[in-house]
Amino acid sequence: MINIIAAIGENNELGYKNNLLCYLPRDLKHFKELTSGHTVIMGSKTWESLPKKPLPNRKNIVLTRKNIQIDGAEVVNTKDEIFEIIKKEEKDVFIIGGASIYELFLPYADKLYLTKIVSNFFADVWFPTIDYEKWEVSDIEFVSKDEKNEYDIYFKTLTKKR
Repeated sequence: MINIIAAIGENNELGYKNNLLCYLPRDLKHFKELTSGHTVIMGSKTWESLPKKPLPNRKNIVLTRKNIQIDGAEVVNTKDEIFEIIKKEEKDVFIIGGASIYELFLPYADKLYLTKIVSNFFADVWFPTIDYEKWEVSDIEFVSKDEKNEYDIYFKTLTKKR
């Protein structure tokens, strides 16, 4: 199963200058809970933005056009290579960014795990437009802001309609 996981602002903002929109420990915990023990697939800019590389307890795959090797990650150059890996996986895979990687895999995704941050942000990258006619909300959880998390958030799970 192909899953996409992202934290986005109210207008689909995704990031600014290769950083997350904001620091939300509750969302990072949620991300870790969902992706631990699974394969995570990302672009090279997302890899570069990670504070800790590779993400522990996950198989890290970087999709890039560059001919490089990365310690702690498998590097692939095409979407087809990703699909070959996915065929062999027994567990779910998670697409974790960035914007062009989300755009590339959104048509193939089975589930979207979106953290919707209740705020607008200045951004230079956005999450792709979601055609809500093709998706249904299968779970939603509201989490209030607190002393560690400065914004209200919604954890939304969307499942592709069959």
